[in-house]
Amino acid sequence: MSRVVRHTVLLIALALTACMRWEYGYQEELSLPKNGLYILNEGNFQYGNASLSLYDPTAQRVENDLFYRANAMKLGDVAQSMVVRGDVGWIVVNNSHVVFAVNLDTLKEVGRITNLTSPRYIHFVSDDKAYITQIWDNRIFVVNPKRYEVTGYIEVPNMAMESGSTEQMVQIGDYLYVSCWSYQNRLLKIDTRTDEIVAELQVGVQPSSLVVDCRGKLWTITDGGYNGSPYGYESSALYCVDPDTFTVERCLDFPMGSSPSELQMDGAAEVLYWIDNDIWSMPIDAEALPECPLLDSRGTMYYGLTIEPTTGEIYVADAVDYMQRGKIYRYSAMGELLDEFYVGIIPGGFAWR
Repeated sequence: MSRVVRHTVLLIALALTACMRWEYGYQEELSLPKNGLYILNEGNFQYGNASLSLYDPTAQRVENDLFYRANAMKLGDVAQSMVVRGDVGWIVVNNSHVVFAVNLDTLKEVGRITNLTSPRYIHFVSDDKAYITQIWDNRIFVVNPKRYEVTGYIEVPNMAMESGSTEQMVQIGDYLYVSCWSYQNRLLKIDTRTDEIVAELQVGVQPSSLVVDCRGKLWTITDGGYNGSPYGYESSALYCVDPDTFTVERCLDFPMGSSPSELQMDGAAEVLYWIDNDIWSMPIDAEALPECPLLDSRGTMYYGLTIEPTTGEIYVADAVDYMQRGKIYRYSAMGELLDEFYVGIIPGGFAWR
């Protein structure tokens, strides 16, 4: 299933606000490595079969279904993203309307943030304050992670299609930058001291990923929407933005019909990576988009991407057919296949510890 179709189905189905039925089992005491790669497997929408995996690169070993095994409870419906902060992992489960906090040594739940609409990503300003974006709400939720409570909202004005949609977040100094994705075309600049939107920047249709390079410049990638979209359809583009002036410094257009996603940065923040059927990479000072991919898709369904921050190794998630267990490919920085292993259904999110 293409990302465009999944996006359309998601927006329609979210309106139904399906409830998650928790399935309980037996708790397991886990013995896990201190370092590794957490892999979030989205699962199928409204099936409640999201899961969490952990890969140990040193031992080349993967453990699956960890949240269920540790908590005797399924993770929920559509595991969207995860953030590691200290010894706690924060797992955003979109259609279960919850963010779980887990102890990373045991993966047992230590708390949860509820009363969310359709959470996508969480960003920490401090131990006492975080933001959570939503796909079906024009508000960014302000939360106190220590108390697992929603403490306020930032209302985003002039949302198209009456759907809302805020997506990824990065922070530079006191300012938070947010992409507005689904049926939107803006980046937001928010003062974290006042929770006020101080500036907006219009880019192309549906900006998703946000990263910051070694010079402090913002990068985002737009997917251009889809053919027949009521919000419009255009070529995708890669944007470089000056965060101080909040203006576009560079815009590189993809060929019409391209569908780039999952923009990532290497550990030195000097090289960009993304998925567009294949895996592509580009130095931040390049004058034009690359002509040849770094990694050929080989007929697989590349869906998620992360770069190991110290070695530059490339991890690619293959959704296979979106029904059976997905697969992770581990490549060297030069593109040599080092390992491959199976995880859960629709692997898409990553977090390093």
